[in-house]
Amino acid sequence: MKLPSVSTTPEMRVRTPDQIAAGNVSASTVPDRAMVLAAGFGKRMHPLTLERPKPLIKVAGKTLLDHALDALERSGIEHAIVNTHYLAQQISDHVKTRQVPRVSISHEEDHILDSGGGVKQALSLLGEIPFLVLNADTFWQDADHSNLDAFRAFWDPSIMDVLLLLSPMKRAVGFDGSGDFYRSPDGRLRRRGGADAAPFAYAGAAIFKPDLFHGIAESVFSLNRIFDDCIASGTLFGLPLDGLWLHVGTPDAIDLAEDALKNIGLPG
Repeated sequence: MKLPSVSTTPEMRVRTPDQIAAGNVSASTVPDRAMVLAAGFGKRMHPLTLERPKPLIKVAGKTLLDHALDALERSGIEHAIVNTHYLAQQISDHVKTRQVPRVSISHEEDHILDSGGGVKQALSLLGEIPFLVLNADTFWQDADHSNLDAFRAFWDPSIMDVLLLLSPMKRAVGFDGSGDFYRSPDGRLRRRGGADAAPFAYAGAAIFKPDLFHGIAESVFSLNRIFDDCIASGTLFGLPLDGLWLHVGTPDAIDLAEDALKNIGLPG
């Protein structure tokens, strides 16, 4: 089964990797570092996570963490930060020999800082230009092009503070929600709110400006706080992925993901 492509409207103003390489887009605005969120307890994945951290669970012969890191490698990201807390040493041991991307660990010693707090702690490693953040329990199967390349090329810091990778609900595997966002023609997002369903789910990849974290005093907070602030200011945007999104949050979702990858005839 071949997946249909997502049409690109003129309003989306997608810039290709070739345009970036040719100098048509300032290199200082294109994210070149990434963080993978890997500190959680993985309670919904019990009993598999009683002795192994969720990011090291394998799907289609590869750990969830390596699905994320391999996507970064294919997109040319040379440095990734991985945060740890639960069974942290296993993750540190797993990535210590990785060359591309080179991995630094941001360890949350006393307690988990939640998604936003984890990023805030790692800001000194992420640098001063916009950066990528990926969840370690989701990944996607590209269709006709690299979604991460297109995602980075679509980033426009003149109008965006945060850009989210989105999955159309019809292409979401293992996701039991009702959708997260509505998307306007120019790419701006708003929450599902009280509606029964929304057409897009957050696919676990985002680009952030680092200064969004500087004004937050708390050390423990969710990235949803920043999403909501950017919705209020009209600076939260989204780009639909082209392919299949695989959300692996429970043991049953592993089989769903592996079956879906087999059915589309693409490698995991």
